[in-house]
Amino acid sequence: MGYYDDHALNRRPKKEKRNWLIPTGVGFIIGALLVVLALPTLINANLLPYDMDEANQDVTQGDRGEDSGLPQSVNVDIQTRVTDIVENVSNAVVGVVNISGSEFWMEQGTESGTGSGVIYKKTDEYAYVVTNHHVVQGSSEVEVSLADGERISAQLLGSDLYNDLAVLRVDADKVDDHPIELGHSENLKVGEPVLAIGNPLGLEFSGSVTQGIISGKERIVPQDFNGDGTPDWNAEVIQTDAAINPGNSGGALINMDGQLIGINSMKIAQSAVEGIGFAIPIDSAKPIIEDLEDDGKITRPYMGVTIRSLSEIPSYYWQSELQLPNDVSGGAVVGGIEPMSPAEQAGLQEYDVIVALDGQQVTNVIDLRKHIYQEKQPGEKMEITFYRNGKKQTTTMTLSAQDF
Repeated sequence: MGYYDDHALNRRPKKEKRNWLIPTGVGFIIGALLVVLALPTLINANLLPYDMDEANQDVTQGDRGEDSGLPQSVNVDIQTRVTDIVENVSNAVVGVVNISGSEFWMEQGTESGTGSGVIYKKTDEYAYVVTNHHVVQGSSEVEVSLADGERISAQLLGSDLYNDLAVLRVDADKVDDHPIELGHSENLKVGEPVLAIGNPLGLEFSGSVTQGIISGKERIVPQDFNGDGTPDWNAEVIQTDAAINPGNSGGALINMDGQLIGINSMKIAQSAVEGIGFAIPIDSAKPIIEDLEDDGKITRPYMGVTIRSLSEIPSYYWQSELQLPNDVSGGAVVGGIEPMSPAEQAGLQEYDVIVALDGQQVTNVIDLRKHIYQEKQPGEKMEITFYRNGKKQTTTMTLSAQDF
């Protein structure tokens, strides 16, 4: 009796497949070898239907992506934007040497400190350098160290404690380089790249360049001028992570257009803090620089009082001596009044607690100074709200002028 062997039927096609597969593979290999051997001859004879150079160029320019598996060609131009900026502006950043004492043989007639400065203006007669107030503070003489190492005498035109700025003047014929271009700090963006140029740790590291970003805008940093542990002023500064060390003070903070957008001023000097530096915004510095350049001083409104923050007074005296209501938690306490001053003419007295100026709340001395110095001008009137013996009162003061 006959039957079908299913397994046998299934095995026959595989055997036939093996019979034609081997010759096909051998033929493919032989054909590929012939093409490889003949390709140079065909290229030289221009017998190919396309241009091999153009094809290779297309692959190089368009097909070498991350997923193509082809090697990528990287061209690096050493003359990058950063190096160009540094080359253009670095000579405008100078060293500033604070010399104290005037006796040749006296020990104090030595350098008491060095910092940095920036040449921001040049005329036919003079070149002008901006630096920090604390760099030249207490100096009897000031010298400027140029990019080539030459040191020349400089005249201190004036300085301002509150903005930590000072302006120097040197002879124009001693300065060959162009001044730096002033930019704008108002439109800076957090994350924007910047360069800091200065002399960290002294003139031996002059012209040092560090790179970073704008870490923050309009940062408030308390300033204690008299060392009593109580802030006397709040500086509004730019925060950057570009390395700023002692000696960088007065140096340049520069944007990617090569423009000066800040004057490096201070660094948090704590071992646990890294990458936090500060610069005075150039938009805030410009009017101060102009005033110092013109007449060597800053003229600000003047009240004629000595004053302390309410928070500095023990809370026990808030009710017993000042008789303040329980809901008053801040203000500026009048400690003394100068004769014939605007404060005396306005009727202010000792122990008056100022809580508002022109309707704006005052919680401490910094608020009071900020309002007067930034919002008012000499000769303007100012409404003062204060408490005296527990009663809330108002008076109007006409501010006078005082040179700083």
